[in-house]
Amino acid sequence: MDSNHKFSPESLMMSYGYSPEWSEGAIKCPIFQTSTFVFKSAEEGKAFFEVAYGLREKGEAEELGLIYSRINNPDLEILENRLTLWDGAEDCAVFESGMSAISTVFLEFLHPGDVLLFSNPVYGGTDHFIKHILDKYGIEVIGFYPHQEKEEIMEMVKQSGKADKIAMVYVETPANPTNDIIDIEMCVELAKEYSTDERKTYVAVDNTYMGPLWQHPLKFGADLVLYSATKYIGGHSDVIAGACLGNKEVITRMKTMRTFLGNMAGPWTGWLLMRSLETLKVRMDKQAENAKAVADFLSLHPKIEKVYYLGYLEGKNKEIFDRQCEGAGAMVSFDVVGGEKEAFKLINRLKLIKLAVSLGSTESLIQHPGTMTHAGVSEEDKEKLNITPSLVRLSVGVENPVDLIHDLEQALSKMDA
Repeated sequence: MDSNHKFSPESLMMSYGYSPEWSEGAIKCPIFQTSTFVFKSAEEGKAFFEVAYGLREKGEAEELGLIYSRINNPDLEILENRLTLWDGAEDCAVFESGMSAISTVFLEFLHPGDVLLFSNPVYGGTDHFIKHILDKYGIEVIGFYPHQEKEEIMEMVKQSGKADKIAMVYVETPANPTNDIIDIEMCVELAKEYSTDERKTYVAVDNTYMGPLWQHPLKFGADLVLYSATKYIGGHSDVIAGACLGNKEVITRMKTMRTFLGNMAGPWTGWLLMRSLETLKVRMDKQAENAKAVADFLSLHPKIEKVYYLGYLEGKNKEIFDRQCEGAGAMVSFDVVGGEKEAFKLINRLKLIKLAVSLGSTESLIQHPGTMTHAGVSEEDKEKLNITPSLVRLSVGVENPVDLIHDLEQALSKMDA
């Protein structure tokens, strides 16, 4: 390629990191469905393992050789290289699920006696891991809320007496399912406050709601950015995967832990995600366009009490959004007039939009967070976070927006029946 021209990520998704000469001229990277790889010599095998196990640093021009698909695989490596382009990351580690990526971050960067400072709300699986799993490893947690200012959070931490033990600030922004927005730069400032010469406090951001297109946390000082790659990156409801991106140092740690936990993605997953990356921008642009049309319709409907859509933010939240986001996304949550009964009536009467708990796929999906994805969140926290019985979450797909609006309209019109 012309070295004087900087190609955009959506163009590089077609071929970056792969040469057809490696695979009999195949235009697309094939599936390397193998468990192990042959070494050219015993010396080569020794050199590969020295680097893989951290016995020595990799040479400047040296590549980590292929050993075993639990450690590395061509499909995985090419996928990881391509994913770095969207976020401007130095490196990437791909996992077999989003929760694999999240749990590996916690297990690698948190140790007994540490404290995790985290934002509320987070995805239900993450919420459970933070509140019910980490304590088994001697890790304490302190949660904060979107409305809290930096000074209020610091005072809360000070009152806990654990300011010297904060090892990570973990945030999900925009938050699932309320679209609450958290200031990433504020979180980076918090981490600096709690870092010492002996120990760095890391910032990890779950960027699933925005995908690699609409927000880039590393640019604002985050150390780790996480994705459920099942969502926009995969985008077709046919693969489970996760990803973690950052600089070489943190991702080397992640890949080393991944090797011994054995939660790497396989070649089929890598191949499927490479296929999906080719249409990522086209899909996400269309989803964002559709979401605005749907949100505008819902905001004017008399049976909808309130719409939670990033395009409607005001005041300080809008200032944060304008600074750190590059689009309003495709997630729309809203309160139905009434409660759970009315929310269920709406959901059950939809024809085109499907009832399912994922998001970011080509088809539009709707669900009831309070009784589904966030069923395990305490009633006290649900009340604080506005995860009410009337709240419905809609992931907008690539269908014709006229059809999506028609489906919602006909379902809403029958709610009194």
